[in-house]
Amino acid sequence: MKNAVTDPSALAQLTLDLCPKARTVLNAASKIFLTHGFNAATTDMIQREAGVSKSTVYAHFSNKEKLFLAVVQNECASFTASINDIKFIPGDITESLRVLGHAYLSVALSAPALSLYRVVVAEAPRFPALGHMFYNSGPKIVKSMVANCLTQAHNANEIDLSNISVDEAADVFVTLFRSELHLKCLTHPDQPLKKATIDRWVDIAIDTFVRSYGNRQVNS
Repeated sequence: MKNAVTDPSALAQLTLDLCPKARTVLNAASKIFLTHGFNAATTDMIQREAGVSKSTVYAHFSNKEKLFLAVVQNECASFTASINDIKFIPGDITESLRVLGHAYLSVALSAPALSLYRVVVAEAPRFPALGHMFYNSGPKIVKSMVANCLTQAHNANEIDLSNISVDEAADVFVTLFRSELHLKCLTHPDQPLKKATIDRWVDIAIDTFVRSYGNRQVNS
């Protein structure tokens, strides 16, 4: 795979403010790339899925690599938008974490997110800028949202982060919730998780986090 874009700073130039025709191409490319991966996908397949000419595809996206980058950026933006409005609930740290945990898993374990993760991991060794953009546009933004909620909880004296940074606490939170569930979904696409399994893991993760960082004087 030829690195059409190798400098992560250049990725910011990709815009998602697209005209309707370009959006049609991008939506078709998302379906093709997430179904077939990068190497197996072709511009002919994308063109047919979009119902446009090949010249129309190239008029909006100069090559396959830049179209793939735009797909990744667009998917990440969609994922992060779905949890952007999650707010800390004062006075009930358990419920706050439950809402946040379920919102996070609804994104991380969704079929599009899992497909995107598989494709990016497969291509990142040959296309490092793609991995950088995926992390910065998706997981890093989600972690910052988690960190914001944890900061509010700490300021409200509901959790104690005196011995750990907010970023580290966010890492612990995300790792707890993703954990085995994410790996199971990635490696067992034919065995979707049951809601009861997800609910049970959310309860376990919350209990573990609160036991570790909950303010015992407040939550006792």
